[in-house]
Amino acid sequence: MFNNPGIGAVNAPLAFRTANNPLAFEFDRSANTHIRELLRHFGLRTSLIRFKVINALVVAGRDGHGIGVNGVHAFVESSSPELSFVSVREVLKRLGEEGLIVLGSDKTYRFSSAAVELLQLQSPRVFHGGGRSRGHVQRA
Repeated sequence: MFNNPGIGAVNAPLAFRTANNPLAFEFDRSANTHIRELLRHFGLRTSLIRFKVINALVVAGRDGHGIGVNGVHAFVESSSPELSFVSVREVLKRLGEEGLIVLGSDKTYRFSSAAVELLQLQSPRVFHGGGRSRGHVQRA
């Protein structure tokens, strides 16, 4: 029983049994490079909940909209129901303290202008900040 090295793989969910399956991993490192760099720039470590919260903000930001804490929590909860509302709120608070996001008067969160510029430089196809024009971004 304990000498069988394959027991973990046999009991694993089907999508995680083989690395050849494109669904084998929930997060692809290359798909999240822009988020990793964004967090690093603002002096924050990476974590699953930060990835999910920032993904919610990216999705909302693509259409030029902010997103409230309830919307962020709903987005996060859809893929990770174990993450609590309080945890999401604390992540939003921390991202705001570091200047990555801002809370608008309408109680919605948006990326700060510095974060938008970084996202546009790193991944213009993923994030365009709600506007098609990226001409205002100064390149070094």
